[in-house]
Amino acid sequence: MTTQQRLQLWTELLELQHRYVSALDTNRLEDWPGFFVEDCRYEIIPKENFDAGFPAPIVYCRNAGMLRDRVLSLRNANIFEDHAYRHATSGLVITGVEDGVVRTQSSYIVVITGQAGDSSVYQAGTYLDEVVQHEGEWRYRSKRVVYDTLRVPTLLATPI
Repeated sequence: MTTQQRLQLWTELLELQHRYVSALDTNRLEDWPGFFVEDCRYEIIPKENFDAGFPAPIVYCRNAGMLRDRVLSLRNANIFEDHAYRHATSGLVITGVEDGVVRTQSSYIVVITGQAGDSSVYQAGTYLDEVVQHEGEWRYRSKRVVYDTLRVPTLLATPI
């Protein structure tokens, strides 16, 4: 892969990530499953479990149908304080390209603002992604959200 091809790929994946966090930050949760292929994995796992090799995420979805169910549940069944997220991401690097799968790593911070208007850092961590081409667009095959924060201060309702 030439430098120009690598930069083009990186730009396309950065654009995917920005569209992803924009959908979450603007409460377009119904768009969220569309960032994934049907046969996907989405999980949110504490760093201490990840580092120890314990497969114990606090959120685990093994296909896009489960992502859609999660959105339906958030909209119609779950009770939680209304809030807004603002994501900040950085450090997107391509860690591997093999057999049509691109692996990336990046850092994120999520600031939460509750109904009282107070904002605080809700979570910080690392995205470990596997991305594939699907119908001419990049989609997540796997998104592992590994959070550094030692505890989740409120209900983890909205995807990270």
